Amino acid sequence: MALSPRKINTFLALKLPAAFMCGVRLKSIDAQRATTAVTFRWINQNPFNSMFWAVQGMAAELSTGALVMSYIKKRGEPVSMLVANNKATFSKKAIGKIIFTCTDGEAIRKAIDAAILSGEGKTCWMRAEGKDRAGDVVSVFHFEWTVKAKSQKH
Repeated sequence: MALSPRKINTFLALKLPAAFMCGVRLKSIDAQRATTAVTFRWINQNPFNSMFWAVQGMAAELSTGALVMSYIKKRGEPVSMLVANNKATFSKKAIGKIIFTCTDGEAIRKAIDAAILSGEGKTCWMRAEGKDRAGDVVSVFHFEWTVKAKSQKH
């Protein structure tokens, strides 16, 4: 069974409560794209009357990580996943609802397939772009995911 926004958001509430309390939610996911949303409010503000950068990072990471988790689940084989690096740029104050989109499903699929086939760890940089209601880019995050097939003990 494929991962759905409802399943991922339940996982978020149970395993990443800080992101859940700040309002981060997965909105949609398919094989190529995942979209998350977070709305500026009191609990996720910074002193400059906009959304704290780390909250944007949680929403951005979820848009990439949901694709990683989805493909691992689809493969049905145990694969570990971990963010090794990240970088971000900010171009506008994040006020209102911010939508993060990652369209790197094919890239992470190839990395996971290669990791399973080789038995070695692989890395994949994934990009998440955050836009406000006007369609203006407020931030862009890049996450380097590492994936490795877990050894199965018989």
